Amino acid sequence: MSKRITIEELQSYLWNSAVLLRTNIDAGAYKQYIFPLLFFKRICDVYDEETAAAIEEYGDDAAEFDEDEIHTFIVPKGYHWNDVRAVSENVGAAIVEAFRKVENANSDKLQGIFGDGAWTNKNRLPDRLLKDLLEHFSTKTLSIANCPEDELGQGYEYLIKKFADDSGHTAQEFYTNRTVVHLMTEMLKPESGESIYDPTCGSAGMLISAIAYLKAQGKEWRNVAVYGQEINSLTSAIGKMNLFLHGVKDFSIVNGDTLAAPAFIENGRLKQFDLILANPPYSISQWDRAAFESDKYGRNFLGVPPQGRADYAFLQHIIASLKEDTGRCAILFPHGVLFRNEESAMRERLVRSDRVECVIGLGPNLFYNSPMEACIMICRMTKRPERRGQLLFINAVNEVERKNAQSYLEERHIQRIAAAYKNYCNEGDFARIATIQDIADNNFSLSIPLYVKPEVNKEETDNRTVQEHYDSWRSASEMMKLSYEKLNLLLEKGAEHKNE
Repeated sequence: MSKRITIEELQSYLWNSAVLLRTNIDAGAYKQYIFPLLFFKRICDVYDEETAAAIEEYGDDAAEFDEDEIHTFIVPKGYHWNDVRAVSENVGAAIVEAFRKVENANSDKLQGIFGDGAWTNKNRLPDRLLKDLLEHFSTKTLSIANCPEDELGQGYEYLIKKFADDSGHTAQEFYTNRTVVHLMTEMLKPESGESIYDPTCGSAGMLISAIAYLKAQGKEWRNVAVYGQEINSLTSAIGKMNLFLHGVKDFSIVNGDTLAAPAFIENGRLKQFDLILANPPYSISQWDRAAFESDKYGRNFLGVPPQGRADYAFLQHIIASLKEDTGRCAILFPHGVLFRNEESAMRERLVRSDRVECVIGLGPNLFYNSPMEACIMICRMTKRPERRGQLLFINAVNEVERKNAQSYLEERHIQRIAAAYKNYCNEGDFARIATIQDIADNNFSLSIPLYVKPEVNKEETDNRTVQEHYDSWRSASEMMKLSYEKLNLLLEKGAEHKNE
């Protein structure tokens, strides 16, 4: 019998499973145990639901069907949730064996999806605790009738965010502020039938956001091809579970290092996609710069980034992975990519290529445990004719809401930023178009305050943050430096002319 679970009930049910672990497991490791159990329970409950539906429709003849004809995932006999629940000793070993049997029975879809948690370590996970967990999860039936895919997906996203809140920096690697992701998706506007890729996909939140956008628009989303790569094996498994729980079937998530070994290759070159959303790890220093110097996929067309900052390596990988006609991307970067001296030559080539369409400066504190401000860079392989040779700068540092110690974008902020990008015109101290020549005059710096000048009212109280004061100072400093360079150039030319 169906007993529809409300979102509030689902959230409480999921979070209380983590609460059971609190005395034995560090908060940063919750995900290693809760997500696999949740997914296993879902698979088994849907398996039972599909069995009941087949019997109702075909009666005794249902037993004649092959398993894969009536089931989304196969659960081998003896390794169902109820079989594991009945075990009273060595519960961790029973869980691990069931996980492996289910993975092997669905090897084309689920290989490695349950991860490699230390289930058999009785010091951390005694039988009593595992029994309590199994009993807690057994209090609800996670069938599709009780908990549709979208709602279970929302619950899963809620749990990911709660883990990020509870464990702090240990969860940063796979959680990006969802309101920022929503903004990026809103600006790129995915289309039905497109291919979507995230080269550093974490828990697949950006890919799911693109699917959610299509659902909200009432457009067909099942024909969208979804791809992702993630270096952390547990996080890539979480990403796969997340997509399955949101009802996405056509996807490929690969565990691996995108820079060292890109997973998606066609005919000896990088596979190309319609749309890319990405939040690469910021300014990493542990990467193989020497190999990138002679990259066989030609991902160094702008140059080779410094060892201490791989940001432009990810940027070049993304641009090289875009289709020439429809390709577009939104990348979340630290502000430094816009102005750092050691990347100036690459930045000049990037600007001259006319691939960058828009740069948006975001407000502070949108990232866990960090007051850092970030920017979104939007690139498009084929710009509309009227936008060629131009770049739109949007200063959205004030478009942010802070509540309960968390910063986020409200829908009004998202719509204002997206509208400015869509309109692509000057808008006071919020948005400004610059030509490639304008940027060249600024020594190819993309620092937003160089182009979008804030309006100053001397009678108003200055409530800017320390970061905003720093950005203003940095902008003024850059302008002064550029002015000195131009003055020296004029003096040199004048001296040459005098000597002729």
